[in-house]
Amino acid sequence: MNGPTRRLAITLFAGFGILLFALSWYQVLGSDRYRSDPRNVRSSLSLSEKERGLIVLIDGTVVARSDPDPADPQRFVRSYPGGAGYAHVVGYTSLLLGSTRLEAAYADELRSRRDLTISDVLAAVFGRDLRPLNLELTIDPVVQATALEALGGARGAVVAIQPDTGAILGYVSSPSFDPNTLLGPDAVTRSQALIDDPAQPIRDRAGQELYAPGSSFKTVVAAAAIESGIAGPETPFDDPVRFDVPGSDSDIGNSGGGVCDEGTEVSLQTAFVRSCNTVFADLAIQVGAETIDDTAGLLGFNQDFDFPWDIARSVFPAGNLETDPAALAQSGIGQRDVRATALEMAMVAAAVANEGVLMQPYVVSRVFDADGDPVESAEATRLGRAMSPATAAVMERMMERAVTEGTGRRGAVPGVRVGGKTGTAQRPDGLPDLWFIAFAPIDDPRIAVAVLVESGGFVGESASGGSVAAPIAAQVIQAYLDR
Repeated sequence: MNGPTRRLAITLFAGFGILLFALSWYQVLGSDRYRSDPRNVRSSLSLSEKERGLIVLIDGTVVARSDPDPADPQRFVRSYPGGAGYAHVVGYTSLLLGSTRLEAAYADELRSRRDLTISDVLAAVFGRDLRPLNLELTIDPVVQATALEALGGARGAVVAIQPDTGAILGYVSSPSFDPNTLLGPDAVTRSQALIDDPAQPIRDRAGQELYAPGSSFKTVVAAAAIESGIAGPETPFDDPVRFDVPGSDSDIGNSGGGVCDEGTEVSLQTAFVRSCNTVFADLAIQVGAETIDDTAGLLGFNQDFDFPWDIARSVFPAGNLETDPAALAQSGIGQRDVRATALEMAMVAAAVANEGVLMQPYVVSRVFDADGDPVESAEATRLGRAMSPATAAVMERMMERAVTEGTGRRGAVPGVRVGGKTGTAQRPDGLPDLWFIAFAPIDDPRIAVAVLVESGGFVGESASGGSVAAPIAAQVIQAYLDR
C-alpha cells in the first residue's frame, strides 16, 4: 500500500472511530441528559408516569410521594401531602409545567431507572439499584406550620436556621399554593391563574424577593463599627431631633419624630435598643461605606451561595457611597438601595448567634435509598468568619436588650433569653415592610429567625416591625423550643 492510500485509510478508520464513539456516547453515556431534557416531550410523558422517590421531613413526615395508579399499576401518580405548606421548598413536577425547586434540583436522584434504556440495563448488570432515591429535609414541621399560621395569610416570609449548622428549620412564603392543583390536564390554566392572582402566591418571598431591610440592617452597621473599633456599646453620640446630613439639604429623623434619649448624648447601645435613625445615620458616615461593605459581604451580602434553587443576591451597594454622605446615611438605616432576602437576614442573626461564624444554609439533610440506607449526607460547612467572637458577644447583649427593654419587646418568649432586632422599612407607596430578626436561647442558640411582613400586613401604614413581625418570631421560637 502506497503512502497516500495508507493515509486515506487511516483517516477513514479514524473518522469511523470518532462516529462510533459519538454514537456510543449519545446513546449510552449521554442518554440521561437527553431523556431529562424538558424539550423531550416523549420523555416527559414517560417520566410523568414513572415512580419518583419520597421527600420527607426530618421527623419522617411525607411531603411528596408516588403511588400506583389504580387504573394501571404500571403507572404512578405524584402527590404532595404537605400541600401549600411546602410548595416553595418541595416544588412540583408536572407533565405540562415541568419541575421546580427540589423536584427539579434532585430530579436525577428522585427518578426511577427501571426504564429498560441501555444505560439502565448496564447499571443493573453492574448491580445498581434501579429504584428511585429519596430525600430527607432539614425542615421541622412544627416550625413550618407555626410560621405559616402566624403569618395568617399576610404577604411575607419566615426563614428559620439552626445557627451552628446552617440547617434550614423553616422556609415559608405567604400566601402559598397547593402544588397538587398543578398536576392535572388543566395545569397550565391553573398556573396562569396563580400568576394573575393579585396576592401572587407563586412568588418566593423567602429567598427570591428583595426588600429594604430597614432597621434590621443596623445589626450589620453596629457589628461593622464594633469590629473595626470605631465605636463600642458605650460610645456617646449626639442626640438631636433630626440628623443633618453633611453636604446635603436633607435630614433624617427617628420614628415618632423625637429624640433618641434625653436630647443631649446617647450611647450606641441605647440607640440600637431604641432603633434610633439619627445615631445610625451618623454612625454609617463615621464607619464608612467600605467598612460596612466588608462586614455585609462577610455576612452574605453581595454574594452568591450554593443552594438547590436560585436565591436572589442581597445587596449593599457600596459604589459611590463614600462620596455621597446622604446616600450612605440612608443606607446605614437599611433604606436607599440596600436590599435583602428573608433568608439573608436569618443568616445575619444566625452568624451573631454562632459567635460570628456564618454557615452555609442547606435544606436536604440526606439522600437515602429504598432500603433507608444513606447515599449522601449533608455536612455543616463554614462560609467564613463575619466578626470576632468578642464582637458577636457584644451584639448578643445589645440584641437581648432590644427585646427586654427596646423596640422588640413583643418578640420575647417567656422563660427564654431572646436576642432580636426590629425593622420598619418605608416603601415608595407609603406602606412599610416589617422585619424582625432573632435567635434563642442566648446562652445556647438553637434557632435563628427572620420574619418579613409586606406592606404593613393587615395593619397598614401604622404598623411596625416590633408590633407585627416580632410576635410571629416569638411564636416560631417558642414552638421550636417547646418540642
